[in-house]
Amino acid sequence: MFTPNKHFRIFLIVSILLAMIVPSASAASEERPAVGVPKSKMQSYVEAMQPGWNLGNTFDATGADETSWGNPRVTKQLIQHIASQGFKSIRIPITWDHRMGEAPDYTVDPAFMDRVEEVVNWSLDAGLYVMINLHHDSWLWVNRMGTEHDLVLDRYNAAWTQIADRFKNYPKELSFESVNEPRFSDGWGNSGDAHFAMLNELNTSFHEIVRGSGGENAERPLVLPTLETNANQDRLDALVDTFTELNDPNLIATVHYYGFWPFSVNIAGFTRFNEETKNDVIQTFDRVYQSLVAKGIPVILGEYGLLGFDKNTGTIEQGEKLKFFEFLLHYIQEKGITHMLWDNGQHLDRNELQWNDPQLYGMLKASWKGRSATAETDLIYLAKNAAAQDTAIPLELNGNRLTALRHDGKNLRKGTEYSVEGDVLIVKASLLSKLTASGAYGENAEITAKFNKGQDWTFDVIVYDTPVLHDISGTADDFSIPVAFNGDRLATMEAVYAAGGNAGPQNWTSFKEFAYTFSPSYDTNEIKLTQNFFNEVNDGEVVLTFHFWSGTTVEYRINKSGNVITGSAA
Repeated sequence: MFTPNKHFRIFLIVSILLAMIVPSASAASEERPAVGVPKSKMQSYVEAMQPGWNLGNTFDATGADETSWGNPRVTKQLIQHIASQGFKSIRIPITWDHRMGEAPDYTVDPAFMDRVEEVVNWSLDAGLYVMINLHHDSWLWVNRMGTEHDLVLDRYNAAWTQIADRFKNYPKELSFESVNEPRFSDGWGNSGDAHFAMLNELNTSFHEIVRGSGGENAERPLVLPTLETNANQDRLDALVDTFTELNDPNLIATVHYYGFWPFSVNIAGFTRFNEETKNDVIQTFDRVYQSLVAKGIPVILGEYGLLGFDKNTGTIEQGEKLKFFEFLLHYIQEKGITHMLWDNGQHLDRNELQWNDPQLYGMLKASWKGRSATAETDLIYLAKNAAAQDTAIPLELNGNRLTALRHDGKNLRKGTEYSVEGDVLIVKASLLSKLTASGAYGENAEITAKFNKGQDWTFDVIVYDTPVLHDISGTADDFSIPVAFNGDRLATMEAVYAAGGNAGPQNWTSFKEFAYTFSPSYDTNEIKLTQNFFNEVNDGEVVLTFHFWSGTTVEYRINKSGNVITGSAA
């Protein structure tokens, strides 16, 4: 996952351009092959792991111990809770780098190895399949293989020799993953044949060490990644070549997926789960299926999520986020691929053992067994002091049927308070007027749509007026615009120089990246412009346009002179 020190942004413009020239989502769906591959023993193994969860930012942390990246010490209760939530497998990312001694033995700290073994035991005892790996070692030292070949290979082999020996008598419900997101020193996206050759050498050496270490390791499931665990065609083809060379029926392939990049971080105006974003899911997993699964090679999606979650789980609007995950899980399950949610602490509160976003967890859980209906939006906006109007909202039923609309625990009256015309829900003006009678800004009510199957869908009924931004002076390292949001919510921000041209980072687009360059705070009534934004803004006047979810736009001007920033309402 893109945790500390892992912000790779190369190839992004190319991704957007490709999305505009690949076939549409509907066309791609028609072309995908039917899933009818004879089921191998490893395919059955992978399916038994469905769904999975990552114990992220814990044993993979590069600090002094497993708590150094902000998560509490792992407890047996946490592991049991994961199993109770319906997960069938757990991936335990492990960084061995600072837990290994010097050459030539590279001895792993015995206390650390014991601690890993303890958590593996708890996981197996809870009935979970377990995967362990070399994790951030990939960018800490494995990536130097091109210039320090022998040193890297010796250290890599020493690590796996010790891990394989410690766990050689463990049941086959424990699998080994050779290395997480392997990359080499030339940089991400610039691999060439040399990088494929280095990864093949690592995977082959890993295979030889584990298979020769005795015990259950002779047939233990081994998980091999593509280069960067990326699903581009050349990466997939190179991994197929490795599988062919090894000719071992107990191998599994793995890739990672964090969505269509502009949507996943909310940049370039990609605020919605649109056709480009859906098409990226389809194109990616059609390639994975055709290149691997259709050839009898089982696949684990070892990590999935949205990159914006690294900064704030609110980077993507709630309804758009839910639509993404609903479709993603449906599509990859249709392809016979097992998925493992990346969770570095942002999803499950490991102290309280509660989901930070129960609605997201509910959507994930419902998606494990079928499809949920969604809607074009989860926001119903009413302008303050304006007469309410009937609101038509298209539904994506996904084979389901709307059975009720509820508010405050009571069913609403069909025909009087709402109606359904085909796949369009119409919320009546009379209901909206009643729900917003107080006239208070912000969310006045929540309406829940219930269906015969799947997760509920909720609509926030919001009263708003045009947000008001106020003048302010400050510095580039601490600049926030005072805002009366008046019930509205911020979707995105544009930044252009008054003299012409896009301002700020990623200046190929006027729309800036949410949370990386700007971030609203509804509790403190301000929009913060980050140091990241000002680092790449020239002195002079910049015109900001704030786009709100109601459809309202508000213009604001800032003037930068060195480190001094002044802002004024347009």
